[in-house]
Amino acid sequence: AVESQVESALDKLLVNFGVEILKIVPGRVSTEAKKIIGLYKEAGIPKERILIKVASTWEGIQAAKHLEEVEGIHCNLTLLFSFCQAVACAEAKVTLISPFVGRILDWYKASTKKEYVGAEDPGVISVTKIYNYYKQHGYKTIVMGASFRSVGEIEELAGCDFLTISPNLLDELHKSKKALERKLSPELATSTAEQYKKVTFDETTFRWELNEDAMATEKLSEGIRKFAADAVKLEKQLAAKLA
Repeated sequence: AVESQVESALDKLLVNFGVEILKIVPGRVSTEAKKIIGLYKEAGIPKERILIKVASTWEGIQAAKHLEEVEGIHCNLTLLFSFCQAVACAEAKVTLISPFVGRILDWYKASTKKEYVGAEDPGVISVTKIYNYYKQHGYKTIVMGASFRSVGEIEELAGCDFLTISPNLLDELHKSKKALERKLSPELATSTAEQYKKVTFDETTFRWELNEDAMATEKLSEGIRKFAADAVKLEKQLAAKLA
């Protein structure tokens, strides 16, 4: 059937992109879907270099927990906008989370009509808290700040485990003559930073906390809709070529 052909073509296309990226980038490439691991294997790429990208819903986090524990497949939990999502991911022992700095800022700017700079940026505040909480309680999950709107946000999160930065902001950083001060580190997290008590979330408390956070609820659902729309768009293009 054309439908299954399109699905297979989509998976293969994603793998082909990943293979090309892995020729350039050391470490891991982030990708979306379990059977893709098999396609990477066929292309000579071991699963240790792949991160399966999963939305940070309750169901997504539990699926990632299974992939990590049972399948030995590393996961990148994306669309992460709230502290409860970050805590649940850490407790599931996922490899990496991608908290979205800029999208959090976008929501607050639209909601409050205010401008936020530096350490007052709600996205920066969110990722700083998550990073420090992880370090204070010995979690191994990697914090990879994502979705930046300015160099200022990147500077405020200097020292975070990983940052994914767009080419234009990388270029701006490259041209800057200003010394980059480290703002986050395991040492600072356990000494000068605000100290956070360990908390835990079961499904009920997770859903309640997420529901109480209007920004996180709206941005999570919006992000899933956008990812789904992109997939449908690509599927239509592939279907047209296969017809």
